[in-house]
Amino acid sequence: MNFQSKKALLKVSLSKTVALCLFVCANALWVQAQEITSPDKNLSLKFEVKEGGIPSYQLSYKQKPVIKPSSLGLELQNLPSFLDGFTITNTAQSSVDDTWNPVLGEEKTIRNNYNELVVTLSQAKNNNRYIRIRFRLFNDGLGFRYEFPKQNDLNYFVIKEERSEFNLAGNHKIFWIPGDYDTNEYAYTTSKISEIPSLMKKATIDINSQWPIKELSVQTPSMMKSDDGLYINIHEAGLINYPAMYLEVDAATNKMRSHLAPDAVGNKGYIQTDAQSPWRTIVVSDKATEILASKLILNLNDPTSYKDVSWIKPVKYIGIWWEYFVAGKSTWAFGKENNVKLTDDFSKLTPNGKHGATTERAKEYIDFASKNGFDAILIEGWNIGWEDWINNWKEEVFDYVTAYPDFDVKAVHAYAASKGVKIIMHHETSGSATNYERRLDRAFQFMNDNGYDAVKTGYVGKIIPRGEHHDGQWMVNHYINVAKRAADYKIMIDSHEAVRPTGLNRTFPNWIAQESARGTEFESMGGLNPDHTTILPFTRLMGGPMDFTPGIFQTDLSYYGTGSSQRVNTTLVKQLAYYVTMYSPLQMAADIPGNYERFPDAFQFIKDVAVDWDNSYILEAEPGDYITIARKAKGKEAWFVGGITDENARTANITFDYLPAGKKFIATIYADAKEANWKEKPQSYTVTKVVVTSKTILKQYLAPGGGVAISIKEGTPTELKGLKKL
Repeated sequence: MNFQSKKALLKVSLSKTVALCLFVCANALWVQAQEITSPDKNLSLKFEVKEGGIPSYQLSYKQKPVIKPSSLGLELQNLPSFLDGFTITNTAQSSVDDTWNPVLGEEKTIRNNYNELVVTLSQAKNNNRYIRIRFRLFNDGLGFRYEFPKQNDLNYFVIKEERSEFNLAGNHKIFWIPGDYDTNEYAYTTSKISEIPSLMKKATIDINSQWPIKELSVQTPSMMKSDDGLYINIHEAGLINYPAMYLEVDAATNKMRSHLAPDAVGNKGYIQTDAQSPWRTIVVSDKATEILASKLILNLNDPTSYKDVSWIKPVKYIGIWWEYFVAGKSTWAFGKENNVKLTDDFSKLTPNGKHGATTERAKEYIDFASKNGFDAILIEGWNIGWEDWINNWKEEVFDYVTAYPDFDVKAVHAYAASKGVKIIMHHETSGSATNYERRLDRAFQFMNDNGYDAVKTGYVGKIIPRGEHHDGQWMVNHYINVAKRAADYKIMIDSHEAVRPTGLNRTFPNWIAQESARGTEFESMGGLNPDHTTILPFTRLMGGPMDFTPGIFQTDLSYYGTGSSQRVNTTLVKQLAYYVTMYSPLQMAADIPGNYERFPDAFQFIKDVAVDWDNSYILEAEPGDYITIARKAKGKEAWFVGGITDENARTANITFDYLPAGKKFIATIYADAKEANWKEKPQSYTVTKVVVTSKTILKQYLAPGGGVAISIKEGTPTELKGLKKL
């Protein structure tokens, strides 16, 4: 072979080698980077392993960056971390598009449509120990979680910290409360991310049982709005056997990072494989209404395993409750003593003369509930132990089965049953979860024996086991265990002061509501800002229904002559609107019955409004400013509309295109009067009946701190006669 031939052959061989190298390199890059889009192509996720084997993801919406490259992983206690040294050893993609029907909810049927990417990551330096990260990209956002398969070199481990990053694309407007291991009951602050450090001290107000996080942190769900019009909500879904997540904030770089609640010895979580973390969720849209309409968090939770759910029902109730906060004449406690034990003879205590939960008082509430069509009444303070229940870190505080001397359980149950009214049990734990768990079965059997099928649980105070937190792994498991055990007795749970919800009402549908935020009771303790309830649906309610306890008609609390100058910072009509804007299948008419009797026409809306729905329509919304929602009642040809505003008056734009076409309907409109506002004349309102169709558009005035409520039903010719068409 001559020189020229050898040269040509070498050239061909070299070209093949270069081509092969390019193919191998390109293939290696492909293996280390993956992309998927949402079903509607608006959202795009890119995952890659960066230099040093660090997992990283980024998210964009309509080509706008939502999350810039952000690292993922966990730091372990006394073991090599899951932070770096990874290579991708496998990827899998799939798509799902199906539907499911919640037991109770805002929609009769929910669509579950996503594209999924599962990445297997191995650490060669640690005997090829591996984890998986599962991404699900919906049209309304992203969910991802860590999965820890069972393997020879990964059986048990302790989490030191989770290091999931959310590297935001700008200095967004954010609606936030301080990160705290023990409470979600702070008032919301609205600011730029960069302003959080200077505002944190002011935002961290005193609350019973709090543990503010030392690192600069905010709670989830965290709601943000970018300067270019993107709405971004970060939370979690499916919080099981894991501590709750907060967001550490780097205000200089707009970067957030996961921070987990610790246990009594400072560890974050104890894991045995097979296992997985909760989902980390990012709901995103350029429309605020689509944030409220999102069902991403619910979709990421597992379906219920309950075979029979027929006993799980929506509840509208009243209760012996608000009078404890405002009337000055009622107390939870029976006796004057302040040092009692469960073994004491409570009939020998000195009656304080103000005990609210008496047999006769309960019968009065039962009569009112029966007369006005309520399903149930809540009776707080019926059981022994309230004399020294709070701030003593006391373990043996309640027994949940022994009534005070002036409350006859059997007589109240029989009277309620004769009137067709249920009683909602109350189990305050004072934070003593150990005491509650020891007594749980006896307490639930007592409920079964006496006709109670729902219970409000409470966790006011420091947690026992001492050193544990409301949001730690131990308590997360406690709340779930209570819900599961309650299901064995066919009992529904409404938990207060518990960890914020993460969509587990899908998996445990008897856990029908939670408080876990600053609710109506704070209207008697410093008040709620007029914008508070225009923020809550974008934050706390993203995780699940809230027992907000609306319906306060007497908003000026000086009315009771107790010396209080406190007021509820809404108009009366805004309280009506909450029954639509603040979703819950458990809704309380929280005011004292006599106040409803003073305003019977307005009270009619509370009597009529549904609490379980076939469809919901988010008509307009802007976090911190206003929300207007329409809903169709479950299984009925009836619709209800609620609209609320902040401290500013506005005109709500209400459409009716969700009504069946070609029919006429009667709309009863409960509106703020022109002179009304939350500070002055909050009880000034109008009630008007008009005819509407699917083509009607209503521009309705809302007073400062006010609202609008509308009930809609199909009208007969006789009913329609003489009514004005809107």
